[in-house]
Amino acid sequence: MNARTVTTSASHYAGQFLSGVGLLIRGVRTYAGSPGLVLLGILPAFVTGVLFVGAFATLAYFVADLASVVTPFADEWSGGARGAIRVFAAAAMLGVGALVGVLTFTAVTLAVGDPFYEKISEQVEESHGGVPNAVEVPWTRSLARSVADSARLVAVSVLVGIPLFVAGFLPVVGQTVVPVVGAAVGGWFLALELVSAAFYRRGLRLAERRQALRKVWPLALGFGVAVFVVFLIPLGAVFFTPAAVAGATLLARRSLGEPTAEA
Repeated sequence: MNARTVTTSASHYAGQFLSGVGLLIRGVRTYAGSPGLVLLGILPAFVTGVLFVGAFATLAYFVADLASVVTPFADEWSGGARGAIRVFAAAAMLGVGALVGVLTFTAVTLAVGDPFYEKISEQVEESHGGVPNAVEVPWTRSLARSVADSARLVAVSVLVGIPLFVAGFLPVVGQTVVPVVGAAVGGWFLALELVSAAFYRRGLRLAERRQALRKVWPLALGFGVAVFVVFLIPLGAVFFTPAAVAGATLLARRSLGEPTAEA
C-alpha cells in the first residue's frame, strides 16, 4: 500500500467520521423543527438526568477515599509518589464512571421515554421515505427486548472499562490516550444503543445492529463520539437525547442503505 493510498483511505475515514458528527447536527435541526415534541423529549431525560448527576456527584465526592481503597500498596510510599498514584486512580475511576454512566443513562432514558422517542424516530422515518413493511411490536414486548439488549451493551462496556481503568494509572498515557479510547468505546456503544428503535421497527435485533454499523463504522463512530461528548456537558444529555434519537434514526437508515434525503 503506497502513501497515496494510505492518504486517500485516511481522508475517506475522516470524511465519514465528520459525516457522522453531521448526523447529530441534522438530528438537532429535525428535532428543533418540531416544537410539540421538544418538552416531551426532554422530560424523560431530565428525570433520569437528575438521578445520574446525583450518582456521579456522589462518586466525585468520595473518589479520593475510593482511590485510597484501591491503592493500598501505596500506603508506604513517599508522600509525592503516593499522592500521584492516587490522583491517577481517582481520574481513572471518574473516567470509567463517566463511560458507564453515559451508557446506562442512555439505556434508562430510552426505556423510560420509549413512547416519546419512538414518536420522534417515526417522524424522522416518515420525513425520509418511511419504512416499508414496518413491524408492529407491542410496547411491553419492545420494552423487555430493549432492556435485555441494553443490559448486554452496558455489561460489555463495564468489561471494556476495566482495562481502561487499569490503563488510567499509567502516567501521561492514562491522561491522554485513555480518555480518547474511552470516548471512542463509549461512542460506539452509544451508537448501538440509540439506533435500537429504528432496527426494532424493521424486526432486527442487536446482532443485526452490530453487523450493519460495522459496515459504516467511521460514520457510526463519528456520530457516537459526538453524542458522547455532548452528553458529558452539564445538562447536555437532557437537551440532546431527543436530537440523538433523531440522528440515530438517520444513521440506521444510512447503515441499511436507505435514503436519508428529505422526502
